[in-house]
Amino acid sequence: MYLAPALVVLGGLLVYPIYQLGLISFFEYTQAQVSGGEPATFQGFGNYAELFGDPQFWQVLLATVLFAAACVVSTLAVGCALAVLLTRVRAVPRLALMLAALGAWATPAVTGSTVWLFLFDPDFGPVNRMLGLGDHSWTYGRISAFFLVLLEVVWCSFPFVMVTVYAGIRAVPSEVLEAAALDGASQWRIWRSVLAPMLRPILVVVTIQSVIWDFKVFTQIYVMTNGGGIAGQNLVLNVYAYQQAFASSQYSLGSAIGIVMLLILLAVTLVYLRLLRRQGEEL
Repeated sequence: MYLAPALVVLGGLLVYPIYQLGLISFFEYTQAQVSGGEPATFQGFGNYAELFGDPQFWQVLLATVLFAAACVVSTLAVGCALAVLLTRVRAVPRLALMLAALGAWATPAVTGSTVWLFLFDPDFGPVNRMLGLGDHSWTYGRISAFFLVLLEVVWCSFPFVMVTVYAGIRAVPSEVLEAAALDGASQWRIWRSVLAPMLRPILVVVTIQSVIWDFKVFTQIYVMTNGGGIAGQNLVLNVYAYQQAFASSQYSLGSAIGIVMLLILLAVTLVYLRLLRRQGEEL
């Protein structure tokens, strides 16, 4: 009963929009239907058939999966490494690092993307000057543009992982870590054999959260590659859905892409949780 008000709010903010999204994906819904010039006609799975028959959709899906996977792995690696570092520095450096990280986390995505674009600007950016790259454009090539966006995504995402894992490490009994050190275990071995298994429930949460965040990245790609890069070479599913729905006025196709993304994220989350339950983990 105490959760009922929150469930009502979540239902209004999540369930109903998802229902509308799924409903639109089964109709022909373009600018003509929005303006009332033509009635919306039922298409069944026609929009999905058109979407799955488009080679560009599969190219964008593959790019999205690879990009999200790279972002998740990099974010977890940086966040966990800095969480361990926080346990080994004094109070003042620890406070400075946490404040700097939380500042990056609190920065709006549009602002952060704009700052990173300036840092790597071919004409005025300090990065090219320090590296001696002249007027090299990081956003011209497909790989370099994805790499630049990955850096920004990791920069604004690792603080959540760092703070969460750090809190988990502080909850581990110091006697366990001291016993492992006395047995001659290296820092890497302590992390792999002691901390990681004890922090697995926390790592599950941050991993799933990172997968959801990074799979649906929109702002960074849209701002830093000017809407998806040259000839759409840096498109991800969220930007692709935006182009179909609003740039091309194919709202039904954009809705179909949104439903596909939702199903993919649900499947990844359920599979991951199922694998953990098979290993005997309690979540």
